[in-house]
Amino acid sequence: MSTEDYLKDITEIKDMMNKSSRFFSLSGLSGILAGIYAIIGAAIAYYLVRISGIDYVIAEGKIFNYILIDLMAVALLSIVTGIILSNRKAKKNNETLWNGTSKRLLTAFLIPLVTGGIFIIIKIYSHHYGLTGSLMLIFYGLALVNASKYTIGNVKYLGYAEIILGLVCSVFPTYGFWFWVVGFGVMHIIYGSLIYLQHDR
Repeated sequence: MSTEDYLKDITEIKDMMNKSSRFFSLSGLSGILAGIYAIIGAAIAYYLVRISGIDYVIAEGKIFNYILIDLMAVALLSIVTGIILSNRKAKKNNETLWNGTSKRLLTAFLIPLVTGGIFIIIKIYSHHYGLTGSLMLIFYGLALVNASKYTIGNVKYLGYAEIILGLVCSVFPTYGFWFWVVGFGVMHIIYGSLIYLQHDR
């Protein structure tokens, strides 16, 4: 067997190991749409606060409940879209969406995310609203970095960007709404576009 054959075999083995340990069916288009959903949701929240005349940092009562419903709708739409488009991409790549690697990916992603979500809810019910946007960005970024070892390496860079935005946001909490728009809206569109151009096409 020639050196070229050995190198070819090694490359094939490496590719097989990568496929078994990493989930490559994340859809770039779903990232773009998640960003668009976030911007639309933010626009609705901004409108609700403006017509109520309440500062968005301390929005309470019915307006606060409407904003929570708005956020949950954005999250649900993003999740459903991600599942549908990733499943379509997995079928195209002759992969299954729900396998050992995707389970590890989901677990790694949810541990920081759920922890952060519970912490944020505790802070909200304690009437500490100021750092809500910052905490969302930081814990979401940590979840992305933690999950990145099981999927496309670019995910960790989105995570780093979210963490940095969250930390800067904590210094300027009155601008939390706009940091949230940049982190969950603009950054997702940029990230999704890069993934689409590099992997989906």
